[in-house]
Amino acid sequence: MTGITAAVLGSPIGHSLSPVLHTAGYRALGIAGTSSYGRFEVTEDQLADFLAAHRDHTGFSLTMPLKTALVRLAAERGWHSDETSAQTGAANTLIRHPDRQQIANTDVIGIVEAIAECQPAAADTAAILGSGATAASAVAALHRLGLTALDLYARRPERARGAADLASGLGMQAAVHPLAEYQPGQCLLTVSTLPAGALRAESFSWPGHLDPATVLLDVAYAAGGYSIGADLAAHGGQAIAGERMLIHQAVEQQLLFAAAAGIDAPPQTWRPRLAAAMTEALTTAHTARGDRR
Repeated sequence: MTGITAAVLGSPIGHSLSPVLHTAGYRALGIAGTSSYGRFEVTEDQLADFLAAHRDHTGFSLTMPLKTALVRLAAERGWHSDETSAQTGAANTLIRHPDRQQIANTDVIGIVEAIAECQPAAADTAAILGSGATAASAVAALHRLGLTALDLYARRPERARGAADLASGLGMQAAVHPLAEYQPGQCLLTVSTLPAGALRAESFSWPGHLDPATVLLDVAYAAGGYSIGADLAAHGGQAIAGERMLIHQAVEQQLLFAAAAGIDAPPQTWRPRLAAAMTEALTTAHTARGDRR
């Protein structure tokens, strides 16, 4: 039986939940016995050599700090880039087909699906916190969701110009602000792309009670420390856990890996099945560790 050999790469990588998700997906597809999913600590300067030394892999998931490095490497090697990676300048997936190599950015659909399943209230303007590769993915995702204006907040506003330019290129209005100027609740929809530990409880001034239609997706999912999503929920808003984005982007990755490996897994049929399997596996993993979520 055909299987998939894949792994997640990044630095640091010890916190990654990708092995739990992809292994659950293998079980759902019925290929667990012939498939594997590993985890490797890889830095930017190690990426090219690592990929060259692991040519037997069907594909890789990539997290920070490798998302922009993969795009640069793909341009150098002439690999195919999907629309989202070319658009955002960031890629989190490498797929090896029999006749070519391809990079993709499944973070965009991960953000879209995580927000869509929350069924947020209609809005024209959203806020994005952060300025890295995931901020660019958030811009593309919010454009897909029909937003027409964005306020971008960054600790170093000059670093958010790339995301602002992307928004402008997509026909969206975009303004850049210092992170300290962000006021929770000023937009009904916010996507925080800041890494875990970047914020503190005193980072913002919270109103007494938020409009219950206020929604925030916090892409960071590492346990421990301050959570802006938990704070928003405590003030009456709706928080979307970063793990929802993680699950949906992993589903898309696994479908891409399956197609490259010649496994019959029609996306319309398998997206919901894989999402359900990965959600169950994550819940089981948290229960086994005694996490409070």
